[in-house]
Amino acid sequence: MNSVEKISKRPDRIKFTRRTLYLTDDTSLIRRQLADGENLTFNPDRSLMNNISTDEITPGWVCFYYDETLGHYVYVGMREEAVKKDEVKNGGFSVVVSGLSKGCGSSRETAPYAEKWAGIELVIAKTIEKIYGQNAQNIGLLTSTDFGLIERINRGEEIPLEEFTHGLDPISKAIVEYGGLFNYNKARLAGEIAPPALETKKRPMNLVEKIIARHAFVCAGEIGVEAVKPGDALFAVADVRFSHEYVTPMAESLFKQSLGKDAKVTQPESVFAFRDHLTFLGRVMPQKHREMGLLERADGLAVTQERFSNEQHIKHYGENPAGGSEAICHNAVVEDIALPGQIVIGTDSHTCMAGVLGCFAFGVGSTDMANAWFTKDIRIKVPETARFNLRGQKPSDVTAKDVMLFILATDYMKEGKGIGQVLEFAGEGLSNWSIDERATLTNMAVEAGGTTGIIEPDDVTLEYVTRMRGLDAETVREGFLRSDEDAEYAAVFEINLDEIRPMVATPGDPRNGINISELTEEVRIDTAYGGSCTGGKMADMDMYAAVLKSALEQGKRVAPGVHFYLQFGSQKIKQYARERGYIEIFERVGAELIDPSCGACINAGPGASKTAEQVTVSAQNRNFPGRSGPGKVYLASPYVVAASAIAGHIIAPAEFLRDMEAELVGA
Repeated sequence: MNSVEKISKRPDRIKFTRRTLYLTDDTSLIRRQLADGENLTFNPDRSLMNNISTDEITPGWVCFYYDETLGHYVYVGMREEAVKKDEVKNGGFSVVVSGLSKGCGSSRETAPYAEKWAGIELVIAKTIEKIYGQNAQNIGLLTSTDFGLIERINRGEEIPLEEFTHGLDPISKAIVEYGGLFNYNKARLAGEIAPPALETKKRPMNLVEKIIARHAFVCAGEIGVEAVKPGDALFAVADVRFSHEYVTPMAESLFKQSLGKDAKVTQPESVFAFRDHLTFLGRVMPQKHREMGLLERADGLAVTQERFSNEQHIKHYGENPAGGSEAICHNAVVEDIALPGQIVIGTDSHTCMAGVLGCFAFGVGSTDMANAWFTKDIRIKVPETARFNLRGQKPSDVTAKDVMLFILATDYMKEGKGIGQVLEFAGEGLSNWSIDERATLTNMAVEAGGTTGIIEPDDVTLEYVTRMRGLDAETVREGFLRSDEDAEYAAVFEINLDEIRPMVATPGDPRNGINISELTEEVRIDTAYGGSCTGGKMADMDMYAAVLKSALEQGKRVAPGVHFYLQFGSQKIKQYARERGYIEIFERVGAELIDPSCGACINAGPGASKTAEQVTVSAQNRNFPGRSGPGKVYLASPYVVAASAIAGHIIAPAEFLRDMEAELVGA
């Protein structure tokens, strides 16, 4: 290949000839557009739907497909069942318009693919989430936050391509111009195009900037630059690349389509595959989905992943003979794989959990991973960082989950200012927190739309990694980096831990956090779920056990009518609970124990709701509509989940203990 002209590029001007679909807060207006064929005119005062998650664009069961079939099912998970199969595909739409935070939640690339295969060419939203936006660029789906385009499109104007590349970094701009990442990389690997050389001079840098600078790809055999700054565009070499069974088959398909059926993964020893998302799907899949043959398709994903892993000599974390998976990918990456100072990429939005070790860890889509399997690098636009200084000591009944729900509920996060940013957590308030508690902060950074969360490694990090891995301390310290004292931040917040009280996030969004005391009425629950990568760690087991042991001492068990699930994040965590006698406590109180898997968090295991009327209090990380079934999900700490399971309604730990003491005195 000798000329860029041989690689197809987009035309300089684009005309959108079909209809515009407005995703409005009033779902009856969506129905009128889809069912009745009504064409709405643009009205800037009309309320548009915010926080449309990838779970709503492509619900979990839709992701068992990874081809054009996705186009039949776009938006079928939308709230109030506003969209039905084939309505968008058959509706003749070119453009879709919505409000804030389009594409929040999971990193699943099936979401923009479904839109594209349904005929959508352009997504317009007030704000667009980072991973979703990058996935859209990668597959050639145009995006914009410019609402001024709508009337021009409706008038039949041809829109210059530069309208969709304005403000993008040079790499993203070129990817849009080439119609996607694979086309761009063909030109890049052929030497026909290259990212601009970085010209940033030595400057004070924060932790993430230092990691990126160390890993910046300069040219073959040369890695690392003196400095980077926010906005710099580059490719950086990844130390760890991992995927799970939901995504590996799609990435493999893209990998071989682009590079040939005999393509080989580069340095497979740094690549990992996990059978962890759909392990228990057969226990909860509705009959209507079984009749569609979806259980066989889901099981086929795992088979395809294991075959690919064996072919490519990739370490595969599979099912455990005693039940469940070996581990949820995020728990295993922290326990077994990642090291301070590394770049870690995974096909899951909660890859950011590994930031607890001082890694730059973030989620990517299938196309990014397929490219990274071959090139070993990943494109990065150096993100801005918001720093959160934690001061004081949190009260004994307050956890990292409460702190994170407090942060997510700030105006800064609700207004989308955290989108694409790194959340750096620091301050003396963190010094005595365990790795597990710190990991809750980094895990949930993506719920703010952030690229990742990160915490500087310290003695707690060193002790954890050497104990869990048996590594030499000096080897681990090699990756220890610190933010410069005069490093620049997009924003700095002081968080007084003494002032935080137990929180819940009300149904619909993790950013809906309020103090439990602000609940205006008693919230009766049907289900209490303690698990997921966020709520199934060793420290979480400590918290469940502390509450449940007190309950047993008072003769209490799980409240009548409540189903209480406890799920371990890995087999190591299950063994930890067994050694400390927790499993006996859990079973005596009436909890159902579940082996490791993502499970209910993605509506693929016990604990997911069955009806819209069911109410769940959960220690998982997100509660977008349809995420864990059709019911209502409140997010809370392990203390609150355990206490609520016994009380039968959402309750703060201190209030729960007071109630038990009062009953004891009364008796």
